[in-house]
Amino acid sequence: MKKYQKIMTLGFSVLSMAVSYGCKNEPKKEKQILLAKRVEPSNKSNKRTVKIALLLDTSNSMDGLINQAKSQLWDIVNEFTRAKCGNETRPELEIALYQYGNDALSYREGYIQQVLNFSNDLDEISEKLFSLTTNGGEEYCGEVIQTSLKQLEWGKDPDNLRMIFIAGNEPFTQGRLHYKDALTNAKEHDVIVNTIFCGNYELGIETQWKKGAQLTGGEYMAIDHNREVVHINTPYDDIIIKLNSRLNKTYISYGARASEYEENQASQDENAMSVGYGVAIKRAVSKSSRLYNNKSWDLVDASADADFELKEMDRKSLPEELKGKSDEEIISYVEEKRKERERIQAEIAELNSKRERYIRENQKENTQGELESAMLKAIKKQAAQKNYTWD
Repeated sequence: MKKYQKIMTLGFSVLSMAVSYGCKNEPKKEKQILLAKRVEPSNKSNKRTVKIALLLDTSNSMDGLINQAKSQLWDIVNEFTRAKCGNETRPELEIALYQYGNDALSYREGYIQQVLNFSNDLDEISEKLFSLTTNGGEEYCGEVIQTSLKQLEWGKDPDNLRMIFIAGNEPFTQGRLHYKDALTNAKEHDVIVNTIFCGNYELGIETQWKKGAQLTGGEYMAIDHNREVVHINTPYDDIIIKLNSRLNKTYISYGARASEYEENQASQDENAMSVGYGVAIKRAVSKSSRLYNNKSWDLVDASADADFELKEMDRKSLPEELKGKSDEEIISYVEEKRKERERIQAEIAELNSKRERYIRENQKENTQGELESAMLKAIKKQAAQKNYTWD
């Protein structure tokens, strides 16, 4: 069966993928600094959104897939930072995560669990991926698809892209609910189901994984989930890692859970490093992108939100260095941190361009991950139907 820890990382990868379809030109609003109370992410958005649900088999034999997910999550996120609509509007990304086929889960629930609802918090997505563990079990593909359709808020906007990626290596036909019923429901809700069989391509066809994808116009993919991606060292790696440490110091945490979020940011840096030096570098690159936004706990990101206004300030929610300061002093401090962050992010982006060029010139074979490659191929093909392109 499958070892679970590796698949979770992917979710982000994809996680990187839940990108939003902002295909319309939007009027610019005057931005003010929000310094009142802790801001929870708004459920409303004027942009189009790509919603991706990752359904990962966490039974015993899936360790390789989980490892790929952990190592390739940030590759997917970084690729999505280049997505755009015809009018240059950049999309947003939301990712949800489910695990299935694990004996530790409830039999009554079909050995299925929602690990994460739709989220654009990249640290949270990474955290949930790294929390996965594997255990033997029964893999019910139809039931986990149906469960995700019922539990998640997919929305009805016809311009949004809604996708499911389900990965596993047991027959697609197992379970009490026939997979065709679940896929019919998905099609009715304009949700595309893409299937990733971990094993031989022809075996995946024989066990109905290809048929499962075809019923909603999705892609069928077979991957070698045990393949390891080799990191190519470049002259820019150490510099990017050092810049990442400086980047973390530009965050101004606030709110009741400020320390928790700040600690999780550091924890996910450590998780990425535990998988490999190359993964830590790719996460640092993601943190320099537009998709890494922490307005729910960071004053710099919060102050850049067009919906935020500087009104009554909840002084108790501010960090110690800002307590007792005037509005002007707080604004000045936040702007100073913003400028510092922008300089660091720009430097990381420039170094990463050189790093990617170095890799292209020195790689002896394709170093792209199996899971990453499969997902991005499907995403780009289906996103093209919504007028999305890539830089």
